This record gives sequence, structure tokens and C-alpha cells, in this order.
Amino acid sequence: MSTIKRIWAREILDSRGIPTIENYCQTDDGKISVSSVPAGTSTGTHEAVELRDMDEKRYLGQGVLKAVENINNVLGPAVVGMDPMKQAEIDQKLISTDGTENKSKYGANAILAISEVVCKMGSQVSQKPLYSWIDDLGVTVGLKQGVRLPTPLLNMINGGKHGAGNLDFQEFWVIPAIHKTFKEGLQIGAEVYQTIGKNLAQRGAIHSVGHEGGYAPNLFTNAEAFEVFVESIKQTGHALGRDLFLGLDVAADSFYKDGEYHIRDRTSSMSDDQLLEFYKQLNNQYKLQIIEDAFFEDAWGSWQKLTAEMSSTTIIAGDDLLATNPKRLKKAISEKACNAAIIKPNQIGSITETLQVIKIARDAGWKIIVSHRSGETNDSFIADFAVGVAAEYAKFGAPARGERVAKYNRLSTIELEVEYLKNK
Repeated sequence: MSTIKRIWAREILDSRGIPTIENYCQTDDGKISVSSVPAGTSTGTHEAVELRDMDEKRYLGQGVLKAVENINNVLGPAVVGMDPMKQAEIDQKLISTDGTENKSKYGANAILAISEVVCKMGSQVSQKPLYSWIDDLGVTVGLKQGVRLPTPLLNMINGGKHGAGNLDFQEFWVIPAIHKTFKEGLQIGAEVYQTIGKNLAQRGAIHSVGHEGGYAPNLFTNAEAFEVFVESIKQTGHALGRDLFLGLDVAADSFYKDGEYHIRDRTSSMSDDQLLEFYKQLNNQYKLQIIEDAFFEDAWGSWQKLTAEMSSTTIIAGDDLLATNPKRLKKAISEKACNAAIIKPNQIGSITETLQVIKIARDAGWKIIVSHRSGETNDSFIADFAVGVAAEYAKFGAPARGERVAKYNRLSTIELEVEYLKNK
């Protein structure tokens, strides 16, 4: 039996040039695993606490040396000698060592860094692909056994906190039809992405990219972004409503102020009911397959109305509303506030807790959307995780930028492996 001999960490930079943690695990028989954790730009108030140094002399206060020190001196030593295949026991040890509900003592980023690197080591020790090992871990919390390739939510245009500041909605997605293979879906997304870039250039629109690789153009309204979408899709020869669909991460918290919503498509602010009518108009015109974070994260009544009126045709997904938090999720299920969960391990802080949240959502019949964060690394762990929990969808950003493409390319590799094993 392999046991953990040493856990250690260092500070690295994420895709935004902001520090994050890279973590290492070594067993007594010489195996080594490496992992790095992401961080969000648009974070919900109900997420576990990410520990930052707050030292303005280093990285504008965004350093993570305290979290690294916590790994090297406290959390890492706490799990030395444990079996890396005992993921739940190790996660519980980390959680109890921290002792706070929101992981604020030693940092959710520090705890997740160890949880994730141990998960990778468990895969090594079990001699199973990481996605298969995650599937096994899912079974231990009651998830039905089996892996699947998710349908990608490909981020074409970035707005809100992820863009250049002139579009309100945070992510505009192309969603390949579910009957497409992952390979086919990725090709569709890449072709549309390249075509959008050309169209933005022809319009004279600035087409630099945002945090997640989507274009961040100087368009005048959110509706104009949809027009660029439809025009570009037609030029690729793919049929909207047959080969692909549109989706939206609104991130409404970013334009919610004093009880009202402020977007460029309207000359005056909107109430919750007026914003709901706006979404219904968008849906009638563009047949949105998924809408994420359509309202302020604590506007429970508005979420209920949205789900009651649109969930028969559109998947209503909660991110800031849920924050991968079991208490928030259970409330949303009982109040019928949405019907899909955005899953981000760093919102809750450990692999076991993330699996348990997915189990709750699955039992309610919800769709699972496994997601990256805006501050990413080249680590492709989240791709294996999406396959291992049999998520219906995965959102890893645009089919551009190395830290996003690393996840999509990993899914392509897994697709080949799964197909090979199926035909073996």
C-alpha cells in the first residue's frame, strides 16, 4: 500500500497573471503527482473563502504565500502517512484541521490544492485513468457508475467582469447539439469562433479576448452580440437549432444595483419582472438552450418565476445562486429555483464535497455543468472530473488560449480512449 510521504506547494501565476497554488504529492514508494488550482473573477458571496495575502507590496495584495505556507506547514503534514486512495478520509482530515464552515482559517484554495493532488495520486496508485478513478470515487458517495463525454459550452464572446466592460452579459455560448460527438462539437465551436473573429474585424469592432478566451468587442448592446452570432453561424453552414444552439451566462449580479438591473439594451433600469420579460423575448428570438445566473444570487422569487415559465424549453442553471454549496442547492431544489447546477470544486473546497453536491443535484433530476474558472492554469484535471461524474455539459471557455484548449484537448484524448475501450 502506498502512503503519502510528503505534500508541498509553491506560488505560480494563473492565466490572468494573478498568483495561485501549484501542489505536489509524493508517496513512500516514489510516486509524484502535481496539480494546480484555479480562481474566479466573478465570485459569489456564498463560496468557500480563498485565502489571499492582502500584502499590497506583492502582487497588489493577491499573493498566496500564506496558503502555500499552510500547505507546507499544517495541512500537508496532517495527511502524511495516509493512503491516497482514501479520498474521503483525507478530505475530512483537511476540513476538520481547518475547522471553519467556509474554510477561512487555512483557505479553500489550500485545501482544494491538496484534495486535488491526492485525487491524482489515487489515480496513479489505482493504475486507472484519472476520469475512471473519479468515477470510482463518485460511486462511494452514491453516484451511478459510468463515464460520459460532456457537451461543451463554448464561450464565444466575453462581457461583464470577463470582458472589456461594454457588454453586460458575461458569456455568450455556442452549444453543439447533444447528438454530436465531442470531436464534432469542438470542430463546430472552433469554426464559429474563427468566423466571429473575422466578422468583428469587418465591422471595425475591437476583437481582443477576455479572461476566458472569448472575444471582448466594443459592441453597443447585448442584442448586437447575438446578431454577430447568428450571422457567423450562417456563414459556417451549420444550422442553428439543428447542429448547435445558443446559451448565456448572464452573471446578473454584475449589473444589479439598488434592487434593479441596468443593461445597455434598455434606456432605463429594469425590475426583476421586466428582466424576466426581456429573457423571454430573447428566448423567443434565439431559442436559448441554457441560461445561467439570470438574476441576483439571492432573488429566490425571481428564480422561481423564471424556472416556472421557461424551464420547459430552456435549462435554468445556477452558479452564484448555488456556489456548489449543499445548503444552497437543497433550498433551490425545494423551491424549484432552477434545474441545473454549475459545479466548481473551488467553490466548496474539496473533491469529496463536490461529489456529494453532484449527488444531491442528480437525485433531484438536475443537469450537471462542470465548470472551469476565469483564472485558470494548464492543468486539465477539471476535464477528467467532468467525464468521471458523467456531466451533461462542461464549460471551459473559448476554443482558444492555452489554459482553455488544454481542457478541450484532454477531452479529445479521453474520447479516443473511451472509444478504444468500447471497441476492444
